[in-house]
Amino acid sequence: MHRQTSCYRERLRVPARWWIQWTLMVASFWVAMIVSVPEAFAWGITTILLLLLTALLHSYGSAKIVVTNEWLHAGRARIQRRYLGPTQVLDAPNMRSIAGPEANARAYLLLRPYVRTGVRIPIEDPNDPTPYWLVSSRRPALLAAALNTDASDNTDPDRP
Repeated sequence: MHRQTSCYRERLRVPARWWIQWTLMVASFWVAMIVSVPEAFAWGITTILLLLLTALLHSYGSAKIVVTNEWLHAGRARIQRRYLGPTQVLDAPNMRSIAGPEANARAYLLLRPYVRTGVRIPIEDPNDPTPYWLVSSRRPALLAAALNTDASDNTDPDRP
């Protein structure tokens, strides 16, 4: 059995700006509530709202990209690296174009609006109708380098 070594790992966390904006929105909601309903009710509703938004932001920002010597994991999807073509690094304008006007409806997308760069990964599996994966990444050059290296280069030479 092969041991999976991770050669690239990234989590697409929600930026701090989003946390601040949502916290201020909840605070504004609390101010509106505290003057119009009983204090205990305002605190209760605000606490529930804050917990709900925290769970939502944490969940949305938990998408991971992991490249091992045999697999690419992007969000909830995964594919063996042997089915991947040469990865293309995309700057913000190219990413916007490929995700927008040039998009293919069959492509797998792991996009986050707060990450403007990414990679396009062609799928070369004849049995897979997905033409490519479009994946947001804050470090697209490193992700592409990890995917474009031969998977056998990432194995442990001391492994039996």
